[in-house]
Amino acid sequence: MSSLPLSPLSLLRAARPSRGDLPWIAGYAIAFLVSHHVAAAWGGQGYYSLLYPAAGLRLALLWSRGPRLTLSITTAELVVQTANGVIVPGAPEWIAALLGVARPPLIYGLSVWAVRRLAPRLHSTLGVAPMPLALVSVVAPLAAALVSLPWALLRPELTGVHGLRQVIASLMNFMVGDLLGVMLVAPPLLWAAQGRFDRRAFVRGRRLLLAIAETIVVLGAAMALTALLTAIGLGAPVTPVLLAVAWVGLRFGRMAGWGAVLVVAVTILPFTVAPLPLAERFALHMSLASIVVVGYLAGSFADAQAQAKIDLTRRDRMLFQAERLKTLRAMSVAVIHEISQPLSTLALEASHLREIAAGADPEIAETAALIDRKAATLSQLVRRLRRFGGRAVDEPSALPVAALIDTVAALVAPEAKAARAVLSIAPVAPDLFVLGQEIELSQAIVNLVRNAFQAGDGRVFISVERGGDEVRIGIRNACVPGREARAGMGVGALVARAIVEAHGGTLTRSVDTSGSVHAMLTLPLTEGVR
Repeated sequence: MSSLPLSPLSLLRAARPSRGDLPWIAGYAIAFLVSHHVAAAWGGQGYYSLLYPAAGLRLALLWSRGPRLTLSITTAELVVQTANGVIVPGAPEWIAALLGVARPPLIYGLSVWAVRRLAPRLHSTLGVAPMPLALVSVVAPLAAALVSLPWALLRPELTGVHGLRQVIASLMNFMVGDLLGVMLVAPPLLWAAQGRFDRRAFVRGRRLLLAIAETIVVLGAAMALTALLTAIGLGAPVTPVLLAVAWVGLRFGRMAGWGAVLVVAVTILPFTVAPLPLAERFALHMSLASIVVVGYLAGSFADAQAQAKIDLTRRDRMLFQAERLKTLRAMSVAVIHEISQPLSTLALEASHLREIAAGADPEIAETAALIDRKAATLSQLVRRLRRFGGRAVDEPSALPVAALIDTVAALVAPEAKAARAVLSIAPVAPDLFVLGQEIELSQAIVNLVRNAFQAGDGRVFISVERGGDEVRIGIRNACVPGREARAGMGVGALVARAIVEAHGGTLTRSVDTSGSVHAMLTLPLTEGVR
């Protein structure tokens, strides 16, 4: 098992890009240069831009490829800004300019790392995809602006603004520009990087036409009402449009919500390119930012609720199946009990028949030996079934961990073969024993392995190591680049955690900087083998 990211310093240790990441970094540098020049159209005195698409490019790359690229992205931005003349090595205060350029990508990387680490621990809809992406889309720009506040107050001459009012205005413009850039640019890039679109966001046939018609009517009516209120001198209220976008997002999901947001943005942004008073331009962009955030969060929440409903339905089916299996077990125990005694008698008589037929005709002796073998095999099978379903199986006993892992491999082998998956198991020491119930522990590990198969690219690694008075069983999968993490309800993990904790152990789950999921199961070793 590789080490898990336990602190932000892990980003530094895993920051070296692989060869496969170099094209992404080079492409990002070019896209950053282009988008940086595009953002200048919405710039002004004391702030750079009220629409910063480069922030969306930055977040999309960090979210899809992992926060381990933080330092690489920071380096790319430093190179581009040096070429643009923003950073002039050797000039007065060039170190301050370098820190000003490096600060936003570093904060974005830390924000992505924090949200990815905390999302699996949230016991609410906020932890269900795609809500983590929606959260980091809001958190990252806010965090970048807040971190810049102390520096702007201590060294206002570096930002070209003076006084608390101008400093706050400059940082607010910075935050609004990043918010709009992230919300408008990052979602479609991530959908394209995944190579697929969420089919649940669309409906077909007549329902599709009704959905489009509803969206047009709701959004069109809201924009028309806003235009009317503006024309009669009541300002430019955004509440009707905000409510309309929220309605579309809640009704049809984040893709529809983003589409409605895009329509509003395309309507407003051309007017703010022209020279306008700073207060008026900032008010328009602030209103647009609130619409964008509400619309995308509403759509993400609707998708998360739909996914949670699917997972709850799946959990209910599993619980119902568990009840049926419990009843079937009771019936099987009764049947096995009835046939075990006759089969034992038959096995004894077959053994006796083989002994007395030893000196008879060879054909008779061979037939008697065959009957004896089959009867013994059948009797042994019934004893194993009786042990599996009887009360004795519920009693904990000393179990060799190597045999436990072999049982797990045998149970998941058919599923792995059907899914063309690969299960790699490291050698297990034969002197490791745990005190527990064999079938329950096997089921717990099988659940974790199945989750790993579903969440990764079909490769799962199991390792067992001794740590003091406990044994550690690790399950790790290989991530799929560009695939958005799907936490779901974690029904298999919940069952596994309950079983492990009932045996006095612990189960932890973490996601490293490359997106691989690590599950670590610890169990106490039994007395006498520690």
